[in-house]
Amino acid sequence: MAQTVSETQPTAVVKEPETISGGHLVAKALKAEGIDVIFTLCGGHIIDIYDGCVDEGIAVVDVRHEQVAAHAADGYARVTGKPGCAVVTAGPGTTDAVTGVANAFRAESPMLLIGGQGALNQHKMGSLQDLPHVDMMTPITKFAATVPHTARAADMVSMAFRECYNGAPGPSFLEIPRDILDNSVPVESATVPEAGHYRASTKSIGDPASVEALADLLARAEKPVVLLGSQVWTSRGSDAAIDFVRTLDIPAFMNGSARGTLPPGDPHHFHLSRRYGFNNADLILIVGTPFDFRMGYGRRLPKSATVVQIDLDYRTVGKNRDIDLGLVGDPGAILAAVTQASSGRLHKTDRKGWFAELRAEEDAAYQKRLPRQLSDANPIHPLRLAHEINEFLTEDSIYIGDGGDIVTFSGGVVQPKSPGHWMDPGPLGTLGVGIPFVLAAKYARPDKEVVALFGDGAFSLTGWDFETLVRYKLPFVGVVGNNSSMNQIRYGQEAKYGKDRGRIGNTLGDVKYDEFARMLGGYGEEVRDPADIGPALLRARESGLPSLINVWVDPDAYAPGTMNQTMYK
Repeated sequence: MAQTVSETQPTAVVKEPETISGGHLVAKALKAEGIDVIFTLCGGHIIDIYDGCVDEGIAVVDVRHEQVAAHAADGYARVTGKPGCAVVTAGPGTTDAVTGVANAFRAESPMLLIGGQGALNQHKMGSLQDLPHVDMMTPITKFAATVPHTARAADMVSMAFRECYNGAPGPSFLEIPRDILDNSVPVESATVPEAGHYRASTKSIGDPASVEALADLLARAEKPVVLLGSQVWTSRGSDAAIDFVRTLDIPAFMNGSARGTLPPGDPHHFHLSRRYGFNNADLILIVGTPFDFRMGYGRRLPKSATVVQIDLDYRTVGKNRDIDLGLVGDPGAILAAVTQASSGRLHKTDRKGWFAELRAEEDAAYQKRLPRQLSDANPIHPLRLAHEINEFLTEDSIYIGDGGDIVTFSGGVVQPKSPGHWMDPGPLGTLGVGIPFVLAAKYARPDKEVVALFGDGAFSLTGWDFETLVRYKLPFVGVVGNNSSMNQIRYGQEAKYGKDRGRIGNTLGDVKYDEFARMLGGYGEEVRDPADIGPALLRARESGLPSLINVWVDPDAYAPGTMNQTMYK
């Protein structure tokens, strides 16, 4: 019998196209960006991202509140110089993260928040946790969008990160509907940008003519000063700033994340004489910090001085105060260019007298404060607590301040010894950043010691994630300056309404945070005598555990910054 064709030839096997899910595309894009950890609180909308992260070798650090996840992503960006990433679920998961995104926005910190969303096929039908996330996030991000198709998931993650670096850095937000994440598409149909091929260099020096003009101004100045702001660290321009200051022989003040650019004791490092320096300088150079409330909106700079501003954002230069010269670009790159341009025209005036004048003011201010800084009073004066912390810090200690009045006290005393070793919320003044910043800093830099000072009110906002630090075995030295008050508000309230109404809405319970730390598996200790602060800090360091030293401080002592800048004036 003759055989049929089907009996004599093998059946052709049709190979199914390789597919990939939206969550795995997101993880691939994160990996391409250099993300090695996401901070998250779980939700049904986002778990396919977790599955992708496992395959890509990206750590998933789970916290107890989405605000903590967003703050940790912000903190991670500050510590590493890479963008941070937080992933939260839809609805309340995303709204809980709003404060962290807003803080990163004002602090110019690059991070991506990914939020879940109901399935597109349920759009506007009232699906679980459905909210207009993009509309809510647009005013506080540099970019906010919905991923419309699974094949675009990786492409839009890359797009969001690129937007983080448009001008001054900041946060981006992506909403990814559940079906977009869970669906799979053929690999060849997915757009996956190649690492290193979708972001350009941001190290621009702006207008070369302006660089030359600034070099000329500095050569002629007899009493110049420079204020190094947070963008110096954000742009990783610390080395260029140090070289600029020392080569051109200019007294330097530092604020925000730029604290520690010059170590304490450096002859060009000034701290307590800033107002005097501004009032008497003939040239004031403001680098990477806006004329906002911290600068008196520029009004504290005398009209007699030549004022020059360098910033990453064109919109910031000359905002709130006229300037004589503005340079837009990367602060580190610009300072390096100015140093090079000045090589043939270094200043022709002897500035020894100017340095001596500033140093005399610096020393006088320090001596005036010293009795309170060394006070043996009980309750403990906050300046004594700040002094003990400053003495405790090493060159490898990252200092984090989270609070109102107590951190304002510390700002005049605590001096980080290396660049990038100071962290505070920034101009939004957000309380509760402390524990998330500790999480980010210690996770990113396990070789560094992390020391955090909390106000008791600030710690209360995100303190439950102390347990996250215990769970992930991330030791740090924590100090709570405990006065059972929201003292920064209390001062202005009493000044305006009188002492009989000064305790309304700002008084807290006497919480034993040392017992809280021990309950969660950390190290805790209570301090009431100023002589015990130093030994307690050492024991916390030696414990190798997340720690809280509960220091009872004088509730009737107010920081000069609180008294000078109260909103009630």
